[in-house]
Amino acid sequence: MVHRRLKLPEDKSFFLFGPRQSGKTTLINSVFKDKIYNVNLLLSEQFFKYSKDPSLLRKEVMEKKKSIKHVFIDEVQRVPELLNEVQHLIDSTSLHFIMSGSSARKLKRGYANLLGGRAVQRFLFPFMWNEVAEKAQLMHFLRFGSLPPVFLTEKETDKIDLLNAYVDIYLREEIQAEGIVRQIGAFSKFLDMAASQFGEIVNYSTIARECQQAVMTVKTYYEIVSDTIIGFRLEPWRKSLRKRLSGHPKFYLFDNGVTNIINRYDHAISDPYLLGRLFEQFIIVETIKWIKMSQKMINLYYWRTNTGAEVDLIMEQSGKLTGAYEIKWSKTITTSQLTGLKSFQEDYPNVPCHVVCNADEPYRLGNILIMNWKQFLQDQGKKRF
Repeated sequence: MVHRRLKLPEDKSFFLFGPRQSGKTTLINSVFKDKIYNVNLLLSEQFFKYSKDPSLLRKEVMEKKKSIKHVFIDEVQRVPELLNEVQHLIDSTSLHFIMSGSSARKLKRGYANLLGGRAVQRFLFPFMWNEVAEKAQLMHFLRFGSLPPVFLTEKETDKIDLLNAYVDIYLREEIQAEGIVRQIGAFSKFLDMAASQFGEIVNYSTIARECQQAVMTVKTYYEIVSDTIIGFRLEPWRKSLRKRLSGHPKFYLFDNGVTNIINRYDHAISDPYLLGRLFEQFIIVETIKWIKMSQKMINLYYWRTNTGAEVDLIMEQSGKLTGAYEIKWSKTITTSQLTGLKSFQEDYPNVPCHVVCNADEPYRLGNILIMNWKQFLQDQGKKRF
């Protein structure tokens, strides 16, 4: 069994959000083994029972409260009305509630009761590199991603079958089944377009034209993939918050295996350009996973000038820029690959600059540190953050 690094609260109620099949239920069951009452809303009989009468949860829990300590509600977003009963039980008993879900959108956008500070939030994603480093290979992460069922499957054909099922059944059909989008055909076309442009600056007008949808519809679709935690937006860094919010973000999917299947890259990948894009997504998503897992108050951005000079990743903490990172698939870095960082240094000379790449050992080109990607991931949580 893979040891997950996320530490779950054992003495308070919490939400655990994360993409489907990221291991939420497995982790909860491994931590909370005794005196726990389980409600699984993926099961049709439980879903329909509590949908018809949410108060049944309160009645059942009150009957069992002397013999249990925790109540675990799996996929809580399927019956948001249960949260009113949960609030009453938290206020009137000493029980702790664990509520998992693959989508916070239905709760937030449906004005569900998020328990007003009575429950904290945690996030779980597919395996982090540092959780499986002894068993993992970089090319596996770039090609197949790290969804637990996919990672733990041996045969490549089985991995591809699992990823195809994930994309077709969950990312398309279940998003419609949950009522998040009305036109699954339009959303599917958008998802294909968004996946093909992962890591690029989002041009809403171009995507809307290609998908034959309104610009506002496309923006809503991007909100959906963010709220369902299957994609991340990286906003441009600007000194002005107003200008930052008005800029065009970059978009990354949460898993390289899912990205490749949507794009129909189901064979070994050898194109250096594509490998570079997948490597960039891998590094950025691993960083997002670590920040969410460790609950660090770190914001991530990219940086770009009007003339096209660009830095892939900027970190900001407490209003201060703490690091700039270019992500390169190359093993050897030349000064010609540092134009973005050098331009950045002209505006921010005191911010440490790095290149994350395949170099064997760290070295410096001027005042820019060239570092191996494994060192970068191992350093997460240390002084660089």
